[in-house]
Amino acid sequence: MFRSPADAFAAGDLLCGEDADEVISGENHPAPLSLYLPSYSPPSDDATIGRLIDVEAHHMPDPDYLRRCRYRLIDVTARQDSINWILKVHAHYEFRPVTAFLSVNYLDRFLSCSPLPRQIQWEYHLISVACLSLAAKMEEPEVPLLLDLQLVDPRFVFEPKTIQRMELCVMTNLRWRLCSITPFDYLHYFISKLSSSSDRQPESITRFISTASNIILGTTLVIDFLGFAPSTLAAAAVLCSTGKGQSPASFHDGVNKEMARSCHQLMEDYVVDTCPFAGCKSPGAETEQEPPSSPVGVLDAASSCASCETRSEQPASTSEAEPAAQQSGTIP
Repeated sequence: MFRSPADAFAAGDLLCGEDADEVISGENHPAPLSLYLPSYSPPSDDATIGRLIDVEAHHMPDPDYLRRCRYRLIDVTARQDSINWILKVHAHYEFRPVTAFLSVNYLDRFLSCSPLPRQIQWEYHLISVACLSLAAKMEEPEVPLLLDLQLVDPRFVFEPKTIQRMELCVMTNLRWRLCSITPFDYLHYFISKLSSSSDRQPESITRFISTASNIILGTTLVIDFLGFAPSTLAAAAVLCSTGKGQSPASFHDGVNKEMARSCHQLMEDYVVDTCPFAGCKSPGAETEQEPPSSPVGVLDAASSCASCETRSEQPASTSEAEPAAQQSGTIP
């Protein structure tokens, strides 16, 4: 049985008494988990890809999570703010794209089993910091100190021990499944299956991976993509990045072809066509716009594009006045 954040973090549990010397000494900053993992190489054979597809559903949010987001049973505005912050920190520290996506994956999986009350907005930010910290420890060779991780556009600042307790709560609710399957596990393999030999040249592969990665990160800003499996997102992103009439059937037999086509169309409509960062022409636009060089540009572009936030027609009003003393304040 999962514990809610309210149960796991009673007021007394959130109080920490460590002094600054403990933080500076690094005692509260363990080595990245990635240092203890074998070096990663993308899957390169049908059998391995098939095994990933078979188990990827275990690394997704609860199947009912998308419906709850659409009906505003989940605070999608707070979720959106959390993802925006994660992408900003990701860009600031130049983390790998998979780190940002994995952070959002942790966030959504946590919220799908432990929804938070709308009245306590700081809990969303605490979970965001914990999820990003965990993802960085899984994927990055160097991870900023927990205090440094919060320096980018902070609404609240938490002490390291508070974040570490939240990390433990997140890991417990995720049943310790931190090595999640993401669309990035499939990109190299799917691109290697492209029909044209010129598309398999190193420079083409690099370009396709970069474009597909930006598109995948863009999907985190649209709740409808929560309904697609990682393999489907990867296949659709590759289709978008190539700009050709490639069939998803050529990628792998385990890829749901109809879902990939639907996801591809959704990307064209709500990520590529309507968002300047994707480098494609928006409907009615006269000239093609240059894509920004980093996810910060993704956020800047998304801020002017209503479809990036959500496709729901009537978003609930969830904004509430925060106490002035808590804004950008330290929460122990």
